[in-house]
Amino acid sequence: MTTTWPLLAEAHDALLNAVRGVGDDQWQLPTPCDQWTVTQVLQHAAGDQLAYASALTGGEGPAENPFAPSGAPVADPAGYASAATGAAAEAWAAVAADAEAVPVPVPPNSLDAVTGVGACALDAAVHAWDIAKATGQAQPLSEEAASAILIAAKQIVEPLRAWGAYAPALEPQDGDDAVAALLRYLGRDPEWKA
Repeated sequence: MTTTWPLLAEAHDALLNAVRGVGDDQWQLPTPCDQWTVTQVLQHAAGDQLAYASALTGGEGPAENPFAPSGAPVADPAGYASAATGAAAEAWAAVAADAEAVPVPVPPNSLDAVTGVGACALDAAVHAWDIAKATGQAQPLSEEAASAILIAAKQIVEPLRAWGAYAPALEPQDGDDAVAALLRYLGRDPEWKA
C-alpha cells in the first residue's frame, strides 16, 4: 500500500525550497522563532520530520533534540532537509488514509491519519515560512495548504502552547488571508521583520 499525501508533499516542497533559497551568509540571521537562527530552525524542522518518521516506523529518531538545536553549521543544508522530509514522506506513505489511530510525536501521541499528516505538514510548512521570512524570500505557503493545515493545528496546538512550542495566538485582522490566519493562530506575526 502506498498512500499519497498532497498536503505533506506541498509542505515538504515549501521547506526544501526555502532551505535552497538561503544564502551562504544568511544562516545565522534571526527568525520569527524567538532566539533561533535560520540554522537552528532548519535543525528543528528536520528533527521534527525525523521524529514523525520514527513514531510511525519505530526507527531511529533525530540525533539531537529538535527543541534545543545546536546552531552548528550544517554542511549540506538542502541534503539534510531532504533526508528528513524524505524519511517522513516514506513513513506516511505506508499509512492508510482512513487509519483512526496513528502514532505521532506530539500530544496526544495518537491521531487519525488525516490529522496526523496535517500536523507533520504544519511543522514543515510553518518553518518553511520562518526560513523564507528571515531570508527575504517569497512567502512559500498556498492558501489551500494553509487552510488545511489550520484544521490540524486547531486540534493539536493548544496543549503544545503550555510547553512553549507555540506562542499565544494573535488576534485575527481584517483582510487576513488563509496564510495570515494560520500564522496568527500559531502566534506568528505575518508582517514579522528582523
